[in-house]
Amino acid sequence: MGYPSTTVKSKWVKTKWLLKRASIRKYVPHTLLFNRGNLSSMLSRYSTVYFKPTGGTGGFNINRIKKLEKGYQIQLNAKKKRYATVNALHNQLRKRTSGQSYLLQKGIQLATVNGRPFDIRVMVQKTNGGVWKSTAIFTKVGMPGKVATNYHQGGDLGYFRKTLSKAGFSKNTIDRKEKELKELGKSVGQLFDKHSSGFRELGLDVALDRKGNAFILEVNTRPQFYPLKQMKDKSMYRSIMSYAKQYGRKR
Repeated sequence: MGYPSTTVKSKWVKTKWLLKRASIRKYVPHTLLFNRGNLSSMLSRYSTVYFKPTGGTGGFNINRIKKLEKGYQIQLNAKKKRYATVNALHNQLRKRTSGQSYLLQKGIQLATVNGRPFDIRVMVQKTNGGVWKSTAIFTKVGMPGKVATNYHQGGDLGYFRKTLSKAGFSKNTIDRKEKELKELGKSVGQLFDKHSSGFRELGLDVALDRKGNAFILEVNTRPQFYPLKQMKDKSMYRSIMSYAKQYGRKR
């Protein structure tokens, strides 16, 4: 990637930035670094917890931990395994880290469309004048039974308004959400600028729960948008590219 835009790989660093601003903090699901103590405290509070690499991308190696009536279940992609105790679970997760740092995040029950969970990508880009703009919002609709909704994990891209409408949200709510997410995107851009310089683009992964509350799952500093080329309506791709060209991004 030969274009100038700052990259921050660590999800933990980015999460700590988000938590520093009160207006954004409420959008961040409870997140802790993975260790034995944090694992038991998260599982005592939540029925579903995500376990993900601090530096991972593309939805790879994201495990979903579910509390069962007896014991716990880990799911990676479509593979599920059960463990009777927190100890057994912790030992297994520790093996899966291969010595890398991992995070634990409270699981959000994603809104669904035709039984398929979806989340939202908010693309934020900076103009040459240094102003952040939310240039596109689209949805990533997951394969049923998969943990991550990412395109790389067999998910499909969708249009924001169409997906939310199919998921049963009213036009009024959709208007409100669109405005809220665009504002949120700009606020995150401004916040990131306070912590480091040289950001030109960000991709927010936002979960909507079934009530329509929004949560930031992650902020990508190297967001991929080439899959948008596959959509019938190319206007989103063209809009993003018109900004991207200003900072030398080719695709």
